[in-house]
Amino acid sequence: MADWRGIVYTALLLNFVFACQLLLLQPLVSAVDSIGDTAALFERVSQSVKVKRYSEALDDLNSAIEADPTLSEAYLRRASILRQLCRYEESEKSYRKVLELKPKNTVAEKELSQLLNAQSALETASTLFDSGDYSKSLEYLDRVVLVFSPACSKAKILKVKLLLASKDYSGAISETGFILKEDENNLEALLIRGNAYYYLADHDVAQRHYQKGLRSDPEHSELKKAYFRLKNLLKKTKSAEENVNKGKLRVAVEDYKAALAMDPNHLAHNVHLHLGMCKTLVKLGRGKDALTSCDEALNIDGELIEAMVQRGEAKLLLEDWEGAVQDLKSAAQNSPQDMNIREPLMRAEKALKMSKRKDWYKILGVSKTASIADIKRAYKKLALQWHPDKNVENRVEAEEKFREIAAAYEVLGDDEKRARFDRGEDIEEMGMGGGGGGGGFNPFGGGGQQYTFTFEGGFPGGGGFGGFDGGFHF
Repeated sequence: MADWRGIVYTALLLNFVFACQLLLLQPLVSAVDSIGDTAALFERVSQSVKVKRYSEALDDLNSAIEADPTLSEAYLRRASILRQLCRYEESEKSYRKVLELKPKNTVAEKELSQLLNAQSALETASTLFDSGDYSKSLEYLDRVVLVFSPACSKAKILKVKLLLASKDYSGAISETGFILKEDENNLEALLIRGNAYYYLADHDVAQRHYQKGLRSDPEHSELKKAYFRLKNLLKKTKSAEENVNKGKLRVAVEDYKAALAMDPNHLAHNVHLHLGMCKTLVKLGRGKDALTSCDEALNIDGELIEAMVQRGEAKLLLEDWEGAVQDLKSAAQNSPQDMNIREPLMRAEKALKMSKRKDWYKILGVSKTASIADIKRAYKKLALQWHPDKNVENRVEAEEKFREIAAAYEVLGDDEKRARFDRGEDIEEMGMGGGGGGGGFNPFGGGGQQYTFTFEGGFPGGGGFGGFDGGFHF
């Protein structure tokens, strides 16, 4: 019996010692396990952030904080992620919790300061964007906001809006590409990227972006507006081109005007609308309006060869010969292989040369379609009016006028010479049988003597000149 009691006593004693050991070692074991779990947690969070799975990282940190509300490192990491996402109010609360648990934590203090700077810079950038100061707004985003909040969707969207407003369409396409890589259904990014392609006149790609966005949200007002704007613009442009091909030029001009009114800022497309309208107006003979349209095209693209050529044609219609030659020469120099420019250039040079000749029709005061009888009547009237003997007080001027009148009649009174003149051929001012020096026409011979002349049938005659056709004598 005593042995039995001894065995029981020994067993109880051993159980007591074992229990004591468990109680004493459990906190230490739990602490070691906790350290291992926390390290694994933070490693998982780091990996999630690395691949931009911010929601997963935040879920893990929120679970850790719920399990241990005193885990300051979890608060710090959560604050950092929220700052990068520009969820500034939530981030600030987490930083302040870190400082409550660990006052004077330098990392938390530094990052909280960065948060406040980024928050202020984002507000300033938004204000500058609204006021139209795009370059300054972009500077705040690039130098502050996206440095401390690189995952901030709001800042990224604002940046691409700025690039679009600044007409940096390639930049907008590039930046929206990064956004859509992370979220292919980001409607704002699809809209902005579509608009960038639209303003580059890459209409097919623009349309695909609008359609993709509308498949996700068929009632998205901005996407619908952009889609139908493009559709209507292409429809009106096609109508203008078709009317030109059908010969309905006046209708085509109205179509071009309507297309241009749809979006005055769409320069990459409007340059072709202005050119198309200029060509159509040239065909209609409306030189002044054609010149305006070509000027608009060249204001957008100063090196557009076809616009230079058409402006030259418009200037020919307006009888601006020098301007026409200048435009067509510039076009020919910029496109020396284009043989189609040579013909209008030759016409312009010929017209310029002709414009510098004396206009015999104008001197006689007759039209280019005047009959020979009309020309003779005009000649007789003017010769009588400007004969030097009838203009003693302004004899020098009268002699010059009389020479011009006689030279004009010599050309226009001869069918062959008149035809050559009308074709723009060079015709020397030839003498007309009287005396005079130097080969030029001089009805006054050696000069100095008095002249009288007789028309058919009865004006007193004399002098030393032979007769002109039709009985006109000096």
